[in-house]
Amino acid sequence: MHRRHFLRSSFVTLAGCLGGCRGNQYAEVKHPGDPSMVGSHQAGGETWRPLMDEAVGKLLGRHSVARQSGPNGQVLPPLRICFVGVENKSIEEIGDFKDQLYEQIDSKILESQIFQPVSKRFVEAGLMQTRLRPDLLMVPANMRMFVGAMEQQGQPFDYLLYATITSGTTRENKDYQRDYLLTMELVDVHNGQYDKQSATLSKGYYHSRLSRLMKG
Repeated sequence: MHRRHFLRSSFVTLAGCLGGCRGNQYAEVKHPGDPSMVGSHQAGGETWRPLMDEAVGKLLGRHSVARQSGPNGQVLPPLRICFVGVENKSIEEIGDFKDQLYEQIDSKILESQIFQPVSKRFVEAGLMQTRLRPDLLMVPANMRMFVGAMEQQGQPFDYLLYATITSGTTRENKDYQRDYLLTMELVDVHNGQYDKQSATLSKGYYHSRLSRLMKG
């Protein structure tokens, strides 16, 4: 009798422990300088932040050099950039990173002090008013319509800015490498001149730690 009671109690205790271990989740605050988590199945912050920093930094930096000062050292007013969004053409769903990338790129424009971003709320209102998608703005008639709508809102601008994410996948049995590309495209709405800057990052995905170690 005692043995049966002991075994029953031990089983309930073990089941409760296993159930609790499976059900519990914990979190930790990441401080500046702490290593970021690396997504095991798709790209995360460890991928998007470096791509954004490189592509946006190089593109704006290149144009900032020409805008440092005008004739006789005259301080030039900031150029206004209308950032129309992040287009995801990669194989992965990027979820809430799409909005976060938008905000990070928008902040980079503001931090440059050479350029000034148009508020996202005005951009969305202008697109809604004209019933245009960002990819249709390169049609001259659509561009004029959108520029006019933004001017009516008191939000004229000098440049359109696009961000596009693409990816390429190379497979080796169960393991694969994914090459991520973030491209920033800057279009002068006054003369149609066009510039772009890309950044790439490659990431390996392995079906086991042993597979990762064998590939060095």
